[in-house]
Order: sequence, then C-alpha cells, then structure tokens
Amino acid sequence: MKEYSITHTTVYQYEKDVTLCHNEAHLSPRPLPHQQCLSTTLNIIPTPEVYEEREDIFGNRVAYFALQRPHHKLEVTAQSVLLIENRELPQLQDSLPWEKATTLMQEQPSEEMLDVRYFTFPSPKIQTFSALKDYTLASFSSNRPLLEAVMDLTSRIYHDFTFDPKATNVTTAIETVFEKKRGVCQDFAHLAIGGLRSIGLAARYVSGYLETLPPPGKPKLVGSDVSHAWISVYCPYYGWIDFDPTNNVIPQNQHMVVAWGRDYSDITPLKGILFGGGKKHTLKVSVDVRNREDISTPQSVPV
Repeated sequence: MKEYSITHTTVYQYEKDVTLCHNEAHLSPRPLPHQQCLSTTLNIIPTPEVYEEREDIFGNRVAYFALQRPHHKLEVTAQSVLLIENRELPQLQDSLPWEKATTLMQEQPSEEMLDVRYFTFPSPKIQTFSALKDYTLASFSSNRPLLEAVMDLTSRIYHDFTFDPKATNVTTAIETVFEKKRGVCQDFAHLAIGGLRSIGLAARYVSGYLETLPPPGKPKLVGSDVSHAWISVYCPYYGWIDFDPTNNVIPQNQHMVVAWGRDYSDITPLKGILFGGGKKHTLKVSVDVRNREDISTPQSVPV
C-alpha cells in the first residue's frame, strides 16, 4: 500500500477585474475499494461568497463556488492525501469473448446493465466514425477475449500515436486527433472510448493523477506532472477494468482516481463562467504528487 500527497493548483490572472464568476470543480478524489481518501481540502483565493458540495450523477464529488466581488486573480488549490492498494492484474485471456459481452449488455435487463449501457452511446466530445471503428476492429477479431482485445487496442494507440502537448487543445475533435496521430492523454482516452463504443462496448473516461517519481529502475510515466486521463471498460463478471493508452499499462498503484464520466466535459477539473476580465487572461496549472511512504500492512481508515 502506498500513501500519496497531491497538490493541484490552478491560477487564473485576468487583464481586468472580474466582477462575478460561477465555478464548478472536480478535484476531490473518489473513495474506492483500492483507494482511501484520508483528507481533501479546497483552498480558494479570494474566498468565495458561495460554496457548496454535491454528488453528481456518476457519484463524483463536485464543488460549486461563486465570487461576487471584483478580483483580477483566482487561485484554486486542492490538497489530498490518499492510500492506494495494489490492484491485481486481470487474467486478460480468461474474459469472455467481446461479442458475447456486447450481447449480454444489450439483452440483460438488470439495473447494473442499464447503468452500464449509458456508457455505450456517443457523448459531447466522443462521436463515433467509421475510420475509428475500422481501426478498433483490427484488435477485436472474432471471439477474442474482451480484455485481451482492449489491451491490444491500448498498445496500438500507444505505438501509433505521438504524445504532443502542442498538437491539440481541450476543444480538438477526436477526428482531428485520429488524422494527425498526435495528442495528449485526454485525446488518447477519447479515441479509445470512441472506438470501443463504436462496436457496442461500454467505456468511460477517468481523470486523476500519476505518481511523479517512478519506482527505482522504472521509466517516468507520461502525464505525471499534470492531471492525467485514462479509460475504464466494462467486462461482464469482472466489472470495470482500467487501461491507460498514454502509457500502455493497466493501472495498479500509480494511478489516483479523481472522477469518471462519459468524457472530459463531464468531469473538467475546473470550469465556470465569468463577467468582466477583459479580452485576455493567463492560466497556470501545476500538479505535485509525492509518494509519502510505502505501507506494508493495511490500515483501517475512515473515508
């Protein structure tokens, strides 16, 4: 078990005073069977006049806050301490054939399957298209085990696409990413999810963090100095299994989950609307993830 300390700071500097802003933040990590959140705080400067927390439709913790007096700078810092247990790698070849999985999800009327189906449809930032479907099907040969095929797709995206922070932004369509073969973790997650949904599978977008310093002798993972994104795929009898196409891995104990949704637009770390501010502003985001210590024996910690 590992203990992590995470600091995520976002700073907006405006050309002119902002007179009013409403904001929504997905910055509080989720409590999960393998992830215990020991503490999480959100420090906002200036202090907001309105602050509320709620749970969204996906079970994520969401903070809403409003500043109602003039300000030319907004600084939001989320600090969390997590305990992460090592997740066992699934036996990829033992999962059922992917065609049977899609049939099961379509025909079984259970409440669980109805919730799963929600992640089989296109979403605001993930529209399916024929070229992406054809690309995905190259990994999904007839009767191939579902998880084995997803791992193959994950590896192909890792090898076929180049990580390039300058190639895209948060508004870039996945068709453009597919054509350029360049992008960042958000783009690669959207591509993988779009491909999986195009053949009837359920996949969701996961946001979180990566360990900044790798274990001795291991390479540093891409995306470890900023918010990271990967995917989770539903496999009957296994549940939701995570895959990271940016790093060609199945997450175990270096990935820290903050939120999940249909795509990036559901769980943007910080978004809002404002009045004033002028025509220009600057944005600076920094993330620091520190492995505080290795814990050999599990602890019972309230969440």
